[in-house]
Amino acid sequence: MEKFGTHILCLFLLFLFLLFILTKQPSSSAFSKSMVDHVQKSMTNYDSETMLEKEEDEWQMVGKKGNQFVVNNQPFYINGFNAFWLMVFAADDSTKEKVTEVFKQASSLGMTVCRTWAFNNGQWRALQKSPSVFDEDIFKALDFVVSEAKKNKIRLILSLANNWDDYGGKAQYVKWGKDHAGLNLTSDDDFFSHPTLRNYYKAYVKTVLTRVNTFTNITYKEDPTIFAWELMNEPSCYSDPTGDKLQDWIQEMAFHVKKIDPKHLVEIGLEGFYGPSTPQRTQFNPTNTSKQAGTDFIRNHQVLGVDFASAHIYTDTWISPQIADTHIPFIISWMEAHIEDAEKYLGMPVVFTEFGLSSKDSGYNSTYRDTVISTVYSSILNSTKKGGSGAGSLLWQMIPEDTDALDDGYAIVFSKSPSTSRIVSLQSYRLGLFNS
Repeated sequence: MEKFGTHILCLFLLFLFLLFILTKQPSSSAFSKSMVDHVQKSMTNYDSETMLEKEEDEWQMVGKKGNQFVVNNQPFYINGFNAFWLMVFAADDSTKEKVTEVFKQASSLGMTVCRTWAFNNGQWRALQKSPSVFDEDIFKALDFVVSEAKKNKIRLILSLANNWDDYGGKAQYVKWGKDHAGLNLTSDDDFFSHPTLRNYYKAYVKTVLTRVNTFTNITYKEDPTIFAWELMNEPSCYSDPTGDKLQDWIQEMAFHVKKIDPKHLVEIGLEGFYGPSTPQRTQFNPTNTSKQAGTDFIRNHQVLGVDFASAHIYTDTWISPQIADTHIPFIISWMEAHIEDAEKYLGMPVVFTEFGLSSKDSGYNSTYRDTVISTVYSSILNSTKKGGSGAGSLLWQMIPEDTDALDDGYAIVFSKSPSTSRIVSLQSYRLGLFNS
């Protein structure tokens, strides 16, 4: 009985204590609301911090493991696009929003990588006005492109020079050599061999790689938004079909980039033609003159510092401007050959960094373009399923609405191309399954 009485007393005292606490609050409901608000605020802060940590964990530098790309030790297969014009559009307030628009649209289709120009030499809105003389406003435009890409979870392959005259190209470096250094140069291919022109290029590369982004305050060489550096868009050297001149340039420049930035991946930017080192593979070239380009797919990609291979696919330029049944078999054999070589001889991923079909082709229709795209995507998936070197592809090219001046025949406006959008979105979904 004494023990029972003690329990009753304890319960009575506890009741009085709770009554005291409640009467000290303005009202029990206000007290409850205050507690709920506090808990909700704590949970919100926790969720925000957790989400931020998760995003930071996911947004790590892309690496390479054997013949696969990896992010956080997870596979990273690519479905992406080209948009060479981003920096120039970002330099003008009236067109700047188009950069954001195209990134948002690409992201909505599940695309994860964009290839674009990080050069414009001696031209209208030039980034490099003369050797090592830069336009800060244009550099800020490139900063904006990198910043907007990150916001939309798009990674960038930044190309550092052009083989062709557009946006300056190697011809502009040769012109500078003549005008600024008084050099006696006779060919645009002197870009690859003359020490002065090599130094012009190397100084340019160093400036870009060590640039601190004015929007993110992140140095380019430290930014995971940048997927890879491309040495040059479609380098070729027809003046030396042996390939030795271009090979020597690739060796020097790959080393130069890696010395400044050992963290990012590097690729050359080749179209993928086979050369003298592998005469048994030249049968896969689109034309007999392809082996005269001074490029050599396997030899070039064996250079120390080159992390993955690239190839382009343009059946309407290489095979026939007339839509023909021969296009599809060529695409399949071309891709299979490069994937096999990347596995067998290179031990690295291969990305088909440009492919498309021009609306200017005789007999063109959007259904056939979709067939070409689906053929490329199927070849990538066939490799992916086997853990092969086929690491992804980048459509040439994607443009937003009301930018008809950018249309070179290959441009796709996805908002006006529902069937193509579905194909692209499905490819993103399928590759996403392997990525997870």
